[in-house]
Amino acid sequence: MGRNPIETIMGAVVLVVAGLFLAFAYSTANLGKVSGYDVRATFSKVGGLDNGADVRISGIKVGSVSSQALDPRTYQAVVGMTILPSIQLPQDTVASVASDGLLGGKYIKLEPGRAEQAIAPGGAITRTRDYQSVEDLVGEIIFLVTQDPASDRPAPPAALPPME
Repeated sequence: MGRNPIETIMGAVVLVVAGLFLAFAYSTANLGKVSGYDVRATFSKVGGLDNGADVRISGIKVGSVSSQALDPRTYQAVVGMTILPSIQLPQDTVASVASDGLLGGKYIKLEPGRAEQAIAPGGAITRTRDYQSVEDLVGEIIFLVTQDPASDRPAPPAALPPME
């Protein structure tokens, strides 16, 4: 059987369009590594955070996670981040690990404070909040629902003897 030249040309066109789509998707998805200055933060648990994950302020990507390590003395997770040079984080910035919905990936959420001094390149974010998984939240809700409400009430005052 001979090949039809039209089928070959159409196949090539489909491959070119697919390649253009992939190039467009990669360039608009902002998946590249951020270049900037490095900071680090220490967490008790990071809940499956990956290298390359976003670092966001108000939902806007301002950096990426560059490294993760375990502190051998405290056994806490030390997360290295690369922040855009145009973003100067105040020293009282709070970092937390957040999730993009139930099935979404994890990212670092930064909440800048109001301090005058900025974190120096190579410095650390000292105020952090640990990751709370869905399992942790469900456990807290179950504990609150099953807790005996009578144990929360103060004891009634002792009865006073009748006055004569």
